[in-house]
Amino acid sequence: MTVEVVAVEERMWSGSATLVSAQTTEGEIGIMPGHAPVLGQLVEGGIVSITTSEGERRVAAVHGGFLAVTGQKVSVLAETADWSDEIDADEARRVLDDAGSDEVEVARARGRLKAVERA
Repeated sequence: MTVEVVAVEERMWSGSATLVSAQTTEGEIGIMPGHAPVLGQLVEGGIVSITTSEGERRVAAVHGGFLAVTGQKVSVLAETADWSDEIDADEARRVLDDAGSDEVEVARARGRLKAVERA
């Protein structure tokens, strides 16, 4: 199936995959080729995991947005997204330790750490 990951500021990835899993407000969902059409709201500070057709596993921290499945295509439309291999885990931990951080930044930091842990 074709998968694309798009954040507000950029198209992050597009390619072929055998599995996509995402954390939605209704729970975690796994999408394989032939899945019924569905639209889901991504959780704040959640993750999306993609297994490419080549067997590579890509994990991204996402903050808000939607997951849309139509036929043989999955679109991840996130407010922000960061690939796990590009996340500074120490910086995310500092945000969590900073009592003055706002809720949005704390949720993003938690999502980033979850992505690093799942990668």
